[in-house]
Amino acid sequence: MWKTVTRSIAPLRESAGPEQEEDAPSPSATIPVHRVARRAAAAPVLRKDEAPPLVPLGRRAKKRVARGREPIDGKLDLHGLTQSEAHAALLRFLRAANSRGARLVLVITGKGAVRAHEDERGILKRQVPKWLSLPEFRPLVIGYEDAHVTHGGEGALYVRVRRDR
Repeated sequence: MWKTVTRSIAPLRESAGPEQEEDAPSPSATIPVHRVARRAAAAPVLRKDEAPPLVPLGRRAKKRVARGREPIDGKLDLHGLTQSEAHAALLRFLRAANSRGARLVLVITGKGAVRAHEDERGILKRQVPKWLSLPEFRPLVIGYEDAHVTHGGEGALYVRVRRDR
């Protein structure tokens, strides 16, 4: 009875192994998999406590913001703050933006000062994107993108804020 049942189903993927059973159905006898089922099988499965991956702002949305057609709902300037102060301020700011229903905010990190003994510049410029990927920020952030020159260019980020449901 089990062999009869297994003959009437189609595998989700091709088997990687070269060996096949003698009673395996011929390709013409299998039931085709619908396109919808293929898409559903290919979509990543997320746990309840896991947030979806960060998504960049996009070219068109960035143009609308740069031209003033889409409003910036808040600004945070991190100039002159230490890493720990900036981290706490960013978290407070994003929580407040989320609670008031903001969709897009501007976070100004600055480009950083060039020091003679350091090749790299701007610790906050490097750290803020890493912080936005941390688990504590993921429920608050959809994605981020470097700001347009009119809003600070490399020294600022557009951050899309997730809405509460």
